[in-house]
Order: sequence, then structure tokens, then C-alpha cells
Amino acid sequence: MHPAFSVIFFTTLAGAGQGLFLALYSGQLYSVIKLLPTENPVGFYALGSLLTLLLLVAGLVSSFFHLGRPERAWRSAAMWRSSWLSREVIILPTFIGTVAVWGLIHFSGWNPVLFTYAGSIEIDLSLLVGAVGTLLCFTLFLCTGMIYACIKQLQEWATPLTVINYILLGGASGFMLATAFAAWQGSGMTWFFGGWSVILTVLAFVSRSASLFRNSRIKYKSSLQTAIGIRHAQIEQKAQGAMGGSFNTREYFHGASERKYKNIKWLFLVLVFPIPLVLVSVGLGAHILGLLAAAFLVQYIGLLLERWFFFAQANHPQNLYYQTV
Repeated sequence: MHPAFSVIFFTTLAGAGQGLFLALYSGQLYSVIKLLPTENPVGFYALGSLLTLLLLVAGLVSSFFHLGRPERAWRSAAMWRSSWLSREVIILPTFIGTVAVWGLIHFSGWNPVLFTYAGSIEIDLSLLVGAVGTLLCFTLFLCTGMIYACIKQLQEWATPLTVINYILLGGASGFMLATAFAAWQGSGMTWFFGGWSVILTVLAFVSRSASLFRNSRIKYKSSLQTAIGIRHAQIEQKAQGAMGGSFNTREYFHGASERKYKNIKWLFLVLVFPIPLVLVSVGLGAHILGLLAAAFLVQYIGLLLERWFFFAQANHPQNLYYQTV
């Protein structure tokens, strides 16, 4: 498939924003049960939610560049009963609104205790709103991943690993950003975020490697014989059937050379996994904010390449008609 850069930026920016919110809310939960120190609601959670919103809104804006008629974008929500894209269109602004409310509660200080659990754990309004936001966050990951995983004819995408990779890669980048953010704030949660960023990055490496291994051994259901309805054992295509390009040849093939295609795969594997792990480990041990920030930036650049490769690797069956130019 032809990678659309607007969708690449949308999925990576929104994924990082979702991961950052999960990190911040996890830190709040741990502080409530006294496993982590309590942070300043305004300076930490409110500011963190603002950063989350900037990532989510930037991703939402970038997605509009993929539309032929942006003024009709609202119509994309009409098929929510059957379309994962429509569900994503509904969940994303709902999640953005929930994060905004969560941040506003911390900023305003209006955070009443709703009830007490186990005699000592106070459940306040922000915890309840954050729980709703967490549910929406994972639902958004599911919707985004299922947009591609539900397309059966694209066998590289039609696997549960697609959804798992979206969750783990978004979570890893979000926790990596949370580590740098916490270090900048001088927070006692820096090591907590850093440890989880390492765990999620390792899990994402296992999951993404599994998908690459699976896709390299796919037995395609379509062939030249099934494409044109001829059962002859030896069929060789001499021409694509058209003198020039078309929508099909532009949108259903990435157009990159085989060398560039392979180089991008190995480059994203290096940038997303080992380099950030080294940078965040050294940054945590030496208390160097610059290395923690670099870990997120390097990983995000790698995720842009990873997402390009994700789209480019999907081989649409219609390419059987256009193998030779």
C-alpha cells in the first residue's frame, strides 16, 4: 500500500498522547495507594494533560490532510455500527474531551472525594474521570488497530498482532515521553515511568518482531491464476495493461525500491528499540535529562519509519494486475 504521511503522523502522535495519558494516570493511581510520592496537581498532572492534548490535537489535525473533502469529515461517523473508522472518529474527540476535563480538575483544584475504599484510599473525582479516560484510550487503540486488522484481503494486517502493536508501541512512546517529562519536573515518578518504558519497549519489540516473522512467511490466497480465472500452471505477465499510471498503481503500491524498503525496516528496528533503551537506561542512571528527551525523540522518529513500513508492507491483491510496468 502507499503510505499516507498524514495517517502516519496521526497514528504516531495520537499513540504517543494516549501512552502519555496512561502513564500519568498510572502514576496517580500508584500515588493514591502510597506506592509513589504525591505530585503537584497543577505543575504535574495539569501540565502533563496539556502536553497530552497537544499531541492528540496535532494528530487529529494531521488526519484532515488525508481527506479529499475535509468539510465532509463529520459524515465519517455515520457508519459506527459497522465501521471501525467511524468508531475511531467518535471515540477520539470523546477521549480528547475527557483528558481535557481530567486536566482541568487538577488545574482548578476542584477535586472532591467521592468515597473512601478500604478505610484509607480516597477515591476523588479525578480518579473517576481518569478511569473513564483509560477505558476510552484502550478503546481508541482498538479502533485504530482494527481499521487495518479487519481488512482480510491484506493478509499482513489481518492479525491480532496489528492491534497489539498499536497498543504497545503507543504505550512505549508515551511512557518514554513521561520519563523525560517527570525528570524535567523533578518528579519522584521518573524511575517508575522509565522502568515501564523499558518494559513496554521490550514487549513491543517481541510483538513487532513476531509480526515481521509472520508476514515474511505468508502464503497468499491470491495468485495470477485466481486473479484472471485461468488455472494454467505457468502464467507470466508482460505488461500492466495500461501505458501510464493510474489511481491503482499510485495508491496500492509504495513505489520505493527494494533496497530502500529493506533499509527502512532495519532502520526503524534500530531506532525504535535498542537505541532508546540504551539512552533511557543511561539517562536514568546518570540523571541526564537530555538523554531521556533524546530517547523519546529517537524512538518517535523510528516510529514514523515503522508506520511507513507497516503501510508499505501490505500487499494488495490488485497488485497482481500491475506487477510489470
